[in-house]
Amino acid sequence: MRPDLHATRLALLATTSDARTEMEHSLAAAVSPACAHAFTRTMPDEARRDAAAATAAQPLAGLAFSAKDLFDIAGQPTPAGSVVLAHAPAARADAIAVARLRAAGGALLGRTNMTEFAFSGVGVNPHHGTPANLADPATPRIPGGSSSGAAVSVASGAAFIGLGSDTGGSIRIPAALNGIVGFKSTARLVPAQGALPLSTTLDTVCAMTRSVRDAVTAHQILAARRVTAGAAPLAAYRLAVCRNLFQDGLDPVVARAFERTLGRLAAAGARIEEIDLPPLADLPTINASGGFSPVEAYAWHRLLLERSGAGYDPRVAQRIIKGATMRAHEYIDLIHARRSWIERMEQLLSPFDAMLSPTVPITAPAIADVAPGEERDDEFFRVNALLLRNPSVINMLDGCAISLPCQATDELPVGLMVWHAALHDDAVLAVALQAERAL
Repeated sequence: MRPDLHATRLALLATTSDARTEMEHSLAAAVSPACAHAFTRTMPDEARRDAAAATAAQPLAGLAFSAKDLFDIAGQPTPAGSVVLAHAPAARADAIAVARLRAAGGALLGRTNMTEFAFSGVGVNPHHGTPANLADPATPRIPGGSSSGAAVSVASGAAFIGLGSDTGGSIRIPAALNGIVGFKSTARLVPAQGALPLSTTLDTVCAMTRSVRDAVTAHQILAARRVTAGAAPLAAYRLAVCRNLFQDGLDPVVARAFERTLGRLAAAGARIEEIDLPPLADLPTINASGGFSPVEAYAWHRLLLERSGAGYDPRVAQRIIKGATMRAHEYIDLIHARRSWIERMEQLLSPFDAMLSPTVPITAPAIADVAPGEERDDEFFRVNALLLRNPSVINMLDGCAISLPCQATDELPVGLMVWHAALHDDAVLAVALQAERAL
């Protein structure tokens, strides 16, 4: 894997490399077979221009980042992985997240492929093809979604930061399956202006990187805030592992990797307790009317579905249309139930600095098993539910979480998720920095 942002920026400061050279490496990776279907549009002229204009003193120093197809880029339509918006009016300005990365010296490499309208954790796209996970050259495996192309752009070495969004795990799922890092911050910390919404309640603008230290840099830029992570050892933190839900039905590879990871962290001094979180059992009842994503997506899509429904991915349209049946009182009840659930969860989490869980319970299945086609719909929705199960808890919690790789060199990628409630971002990042060193 190509060196991370920090190592590359040090090379720029030492003049052992330069932004133009690094950009050519990024552009070559972006059009290589490894990135097939990862980008819906590359921007080589603009990327070279931005790289040349940046300085080594800037946080991103002219290095490449990619932007998920749901972010506004001035002068371009924002298709969000679909074909029904391909000819929509061009955006008048960059999304705030894109603008902040550019202002920090980032060079925008292009728009990355995604699950249509961000409504799936699998990463399959029938319109633009599905980018293959790079972890297994022998078997094309799913990249995870919905930020599928963003993950592959980072894992392939094309981009140092893959800008995306996370509504139920759309940053952490592809990070886990591709063996990279994905940080979902507390949603309110990063403006979503200029990002096409899925669920305005749950959406978080965030990014994937090749290291935790790069995740800190990306978050500081996107949130326009300084992270106070400190350098305390693992022994300084009180950590917990949740016994219920998060460890149910783990794939054997994931189970072994997670158990081994806990052992290595303990050997490095971590104090880890096992606990139960009873409120997790209430989530099916709370979401019985459908949850936030379908109803909020339907509110945005209903007129577009009437005009262009035939052009949607049928699996996406099916999930959005479910939102049409939720009644106003059910939506209001859902808001209140979530608020009460968060309060109960925060009380149970308050004694701990961070929680540890597998990011997802399975490794990446083959694309062929979930590719578009009615005969594979059952398997697609089964896999989608498994991928979303663990990370979506943190979105419901309005919390923050990071996924970092914890697999052995001969295993498919497995993610360790470090998480907590809202505004515990700095503690989560601090623990993740120490965990990364220990692993």
